[in-house]
Amino acid sequence: MKFQVVIEEDPEDGEYIVHCPALKGCWSQGDTIDEALDNIKEAIAGYLKTLNERAMHGLKSPDKAMVREVAVI
Repeated sequence: MKFQVVIEEDPEDGEYIVHCPALKGCWSQGDTIDEALDNIKEAIAGYLKTLNERAMHGLKSPDKAMVREVAVI
């Protein structure tokens, strides 16, 4: 799965700030563009993991329901 991200240079300290518009509140930063991109990848993975855990936490399903994990590439 691919996400578009926005990278901006912070004029005050020269670091790079990056966020993923598709995932509200998913931000990161880095000293270089490459570091910022690596960091936002981790932030996106953590965001999606948390989103999935929250969705599954309150799941009320019949006893015969099956829960499986799938990878999205």
